[in-house]
Amino acid sequence: MKPLGKLRLGVNIDHVATVRNARGSAYPDPVRAAELAQKAGADGITAHLREDRRHISDEDIDRLMEALDLPLNLEMAATDEMQKIALRHRPHAVCIVPEKRQEVTTEGGLEVARQENRLGDFIAPLREAGIRVSLFIGHEPEQIEASARIGAAVVELHTGAYCDFHYAGDFAARDAELARLARGAALAHRLGLEVHAGHGLTYDTVQPVAAFPEVLELNIGHFLIGEAIFRGLEGSILEMRRLMNEVRS
Repeated sequence: MKPLGKLRLGVNIDHVATVRNARGSAYPDPVRAAELAQKAGADGITAHLREDRRHISDEDIDRLMEALDLPLNLEMAATDEMQKIALRHRPHAVCIVPEKRQEVTTEGGLEVARQENRLGDFIAPLREAGIRVSLFIGHEPEQIEASARIGAAVVELHTGAYCDFHYAGDFAARDAELARLARGAALAHRLGLEVHAGHGLTYDTVQPVAAFPEVLELNIGHFLIGEAIFRGLEGSILEMRRLMNEVRS
């Protein structure tokens, strides 16, 4: 199967805000990071407004909506508060993610299959407002099929376990997880869902996922912000883009 189109890169700027908040200062500014990412060729900006506001703030979302020409993908939990914020701002897209206060980062995919009615009701007003709804899920067929049934436009497949196996040196488990992700991407595409992927991707792990023909967008943040310490933000994004383009060419 030939690639279905250009592979887009969404840059998550959450951890610029993490560094800012560590000192309670006004810098570094995540909006400035978004503007630099745009200049470096990002196709979109992702920001996760967590319930505890540990990194991105409400003011950041206000400013991003005003400053950006790129589409904003607002990551959020399925709560009434977040739904109201999304409906007020009407970003290009929202990505519904599971959220636990004690977690350091998102640990897994959203449980859709056991919450179809609740999540279907939750996303209905967002869809009616013209917001593209994405669900951040694992590769399990039941989660993908449930996402299609409730009317999501997009699923974003969680690549964290694949990346963890790679860096643990468990290459058999890594390759098995990659195969499961490939099957999940193919199933989602057959069901009419747009397929994205993300979480934990680095220069070392991005190309096998970028090679999935059904995947149209990768969302990458923590690694790019960390790599910016050494290359600068523009340099880190340009290298990621080069690797993505190389495997799609």
